[in-house]
This record gives sequence, C-alpha cells and structure tokens, in this order.
Amino acid sequence: MAEAREISFNRASIEGAELDYMRASVESGHTSSSGPFSAKAREVLREVTGAQEVLLTTSCTAALELSAMLLDFKPGDTVVVPSFTFTTTALAYVRAGARVLFCDIEPKTLGLDPSHLQSLLDDSVRAVIPVHYAGVACDVAGIRAALTDRPDVALIEDNAHGLFGRWHGEPLGSLGRFATLSFHDTKNVVCGEGGALLLNDIADVDRARVLYDKGTNRQAFLLGQVDKYSWKDVGSSFGLSDMLAAYLYGQLERRDAIQAKRRAVFERYERLLAPHSAELGLRLPVVPPGVESAFHMFYVLLPDHATRNRVLSEMRAQRIHPTFHYVPLHSSDAGRRFAARETDCPVTVDVSNRLVRLPFYNNLTADDIDHVVAVFLDAVSKPVT
Repeated sequence: MAEAREISFNRASIEGAELDYMRASVESGHTSSSGPFSAKAREVLREVTGAQEVLLTTSCTAALELSAMLLDFKPGDTVVVPSFTFTTTALAYVRAGARVLFCDIEPKTLGLDPSHLQSLLDDSVRAVIPVHYAGVACDVAGIRAALTDRPDVALIEDNAHGLFGRWHGEPLGSLGRFATLSFHDTKNVVCGEGGALLLNDIADVDRARVLYDKGTNRQAFLLGQVDKYSWKDVGSSFGLSDMLAAYLYGQLERRDAIQAKRRAVFERYERLLAPHSAELGLRLPVVPPGVESAFHMFYVLLPDHATRNRVLSEMRAQRIHPTFHYVPLHSSDAGRRFAARETDCPVTVDVSNRLVRLPFYNNLTADDIDHVVAVFLDAVSKPVT
C-alpha cells in the first residue's frame, strides 16, 4: 500500500543499459573526459537541440561558468538574472567579475518578466539569463522584443529544467547564444552530477573548446587541425568523466520512455487537482499555447504563505515529502552584496511564499500519486486554526 512507505521528492532509477555502459567505459581504459561515451552523448544532445557544439561538463554550474568566461567581463559589466532561480544562475557570472541585476518573474510561466527586463536594460548589461522554470518555456517572444535594439547583449538560457521542451517548435536550449543543461540526479535524465554547455553560434565554438580544455587547443590537435597543442587562453578543467557520460548516454537512449512516464505523472496530478483548484484557491502550472513542457516537475501555488507552510508540515507528518522552491535571490545576503543596484521583485516574493512542489519522479506510481493528492487535498481543506 502507498500509505505504508515514504514518498520522497525524487528517486533515480536504472532500467536500461547504464551499468553495462559504465562497465564498458571502465574496461576500455578511458574513463576521463572526451571519451567514446562522451561523443555518443554529445551527438544525441546535438540532435535533440540543434546546437552547433555540445560540451559535457561536471555540472550545470560549470556550464554556466564556462559561458561566463566566454563573455570576458570588464569592470562595471552586469547580467540580468531572475531572482526566482537557483544560486548558480547568478553565482557563475559573479565569479567571472560581473554584477547582477535581479529581474522579477511574470506570474504565468514563472519565467523572466520582459517588462521588468526592459526597465533594467542599461549600457552596462552584457547578458540576460532566463530560466525555463519547471521545463515550461518563459516568455521568449517578450524577452526577444525587449532585446531587439540590443544585439550586444548575449541571451543565455539556463535550461536546467527544460531539456526536451519546445517553444513554438524550437527546442529549449536553441533560443539563445548559449544554453546550459543539468544532469543532476533531480533532473529528467541524470548521471549523478553533470551538465552541458550548448553553443548555438559557430563563431563561439573554437574558443569554447580551448577554455573547456584547460586553456589549450587540444581539441584542434585531436581533430588533426594542428600538429601539437599548447596553452592558448584562460580556461579550466570542465570535462565530464566518460564513465558518467556512459551512464548519461544510457539515459538519453531511453529518453522517449522517460519523458512518457514523466508526462503521465504530470497529467495525473493535473487531472486529479484541477476539479478542486477554484474551490480551494489553487493555481496549477500553466503551459501557454505553442509550448511543449519538458515535464520536469509539478507545482501548486497555494492561497497564502501560512497555508503553504501548514500543508508542507501536515504532508510530511504523513510521510510524504513535498518541498518549496527558491528563496528570492535579491533578498539573500549574497544577492544584496553582488547586486549592481537594488531591484524590486514582488511577484518573486509572492510565488516563493506560496509554491509547493509535489513528489515527482519517473516511476512514481498511479497509487502513489492518488495518495499524495488525497493527503494534499485534506491538508489544504483543513480550516486555519
């Protein structure tokens, strides 16, 4: 029975060839980066996203940091980042010398608000980093319109949630100059820890490869373009172990099955909760017309902060473990320290106070979902004491 065990927020699973591929990687003797399984995984990701080049990294954080290095920030440069995101969306650019302008989110997709973005765009802005929250495309058209007169500003998608999602037929991750992916064990496809930088402009590829390979032109050497390689630029050790790439490749091979399972979980939650949303004051995820979700999570916006906290507490007492999401970055200690100037993000504050993420993973069963929903509705329905 579902009641007899805990239902956690995430649970990874191995159902395919991952372990066989990892064993093959170990036996091949090439477990470091840029091996044969890395090549296979990169090819799948190029096919899925249409990127000019894919560089597998140790994390999405590392991919963001690599994109920041490619921008060569100068004193006074700023980047626009949503306040409603994980710390590394901002931290990667702070480490590279930029200051941050925190942008509010719009209430439909919980993505970067184009109208607030427009008010933040001054001559110091070098990049805008939107997040496709929960795997649903943000207001891409609005953001592009805001940047119409600023071709000097790089659009960098933090697509940690959005692999396999689409915006009007275009893959998420293909919409900006760069995009980053996450394969952390909370994501749709995983390898424990891992990420990728997608390069959508061919002009960035050669230098990105140098920065990726510790500042050397090793990739040019491996491609036969030079007869030896040497130190050429700044850089770091970003490459993902081929053993982890083997695990990732096994996950990518069964991406259709994984996505079908996640879609079924999302749609069951939606079907069970929608009839109660108006009565209980719930706001379920919105997927705008023309957008295909990546089905990364299922969240609910509750009527107020007190109700959210009570629901979390009561569900956990029933051994079900939902969670909230981001504490606004603009109000954090580091956010205030690294902000270029103070900004107001009222929608971010409101959403952060009311959002609950329900348990969501590939093999969550229908019985488990039904149990989660029953406990959730019971908790929401209880009168405030």
